[in-house]
Amino acid sequence: MTALRSLKTIADLEEAGLVSAEQRPGLEAVAEHYAVAVTPAIAALIDRNDENDPIARQFVPDAAELLRLPEEREDPIGDAAHSPVEGIVHRYPDRVLLKAVHVCPVYCRFCFRREMVGPQGLGTLASQAMDTAFAYIAAHPEIWEVILTGGDPLVLSPRRLAAIMERLASIDHVKIVRFHTRVPVVEPERVDAALIDALKASSKTTYLALHANHPRELTASAKAACARLVDSGVVMVSQSVLLKGVNDDAETLASLMRTFVENRIKPYYLHHPDLAPGTSHFRLSIEEGQALVAALRGRVSGLCQPTYILDIPGGHGKAVISASTIEDNGGGCFSVTDFRGEGHDYVSK
Repeated sequence: MTALRSLKTIADLEEAGLVSAEQRPGLEAVAEHYAVAVTPAIAALIDRNDENDPIARQFVPDAAELLRLPEEREDPIGDAAHSPVEGIVHRYPDRVLLKAVHVCPVYCRFCFRREMVGPQGLGTLASQAMDTAFAYIAAHPEIWEVILTGGDPLVLSPRRLAAIMERLASIDHVKIVRFHTRVPVVEPERVDAALIDALKASSKTTYLALHANHPRELTASAKAACARLVDSGVVMVSQSVLLKGVNDDAETLASLMRTFVENRIKPYYLHHPDLAPGTSHFRLSIEEGQALVAALRGRVSGLCQPTYILDIPGGHGKAVISASTIEDNGGGCFSVTDFRGEGHDYVSK
């Protein structure tokens, strides 16, 4: 069944054949806590005959989301600890997050901001709060990069996006504007000339970080949307989350990273899943993640290698957590492990 509109209730999902009547009571309880939305593009990708479909696992609610573990946090990466004014997160010296909107075209079931996004979330930044956010950016000359996130900033109209970019144009010390989005994959038709013009309205260098976790998400329509962006001069990088049951095998990860590169998208971050409430069924161990990333080294080109990172809970920033391939034996002697797992001696004078 092809969805002609976004599916935003459990009843919608049942009508589209994505959940059963037996599942509905438990899933209604999930929907009371966390937002639901599946776009037509994503609904069309889901294999209804595969109960373990990796696309469905990312977007269709699961009763497992009602299980909350003691270590899970409403703000797992500590945005609030670094928010000097509403809508701004200033964790690192030379860059800030600007969270203009807390609405998305789809709601990922593993989202680390799931307590903040959705129709019942923090909404769109009000005009006065937006003025305060821009005043903060203007008053801090160390800010070289502004990262628009949320929510998904590309749900804003081209007019509103252009207004944001034009305001950034007046702040000389801001040189880079980056957008974090799923839109080219989940709603590719939104990437039209008006949207692209808006993204470039500041005359700053514009980057777009595309969030995708499985190679099937890069459909022909998604690839065409990405091509329109890259051809216009927008630089694209990727960000993905390592997810149990979605991409936790070397073959899938390799295919995903190659697909990015084939479409002129540089693999950037591979996130270890955060301690967001109700997401334990997506998490694998760091050791498992390190083994998968190590397997990529021998399997795919260096162009296809993402940086495996962990956002340290509590707002302490990102840490690279790939397994070390070198061990200091003392006296200038090191043991180095190659992509086959074999060790070699190296002497540094």
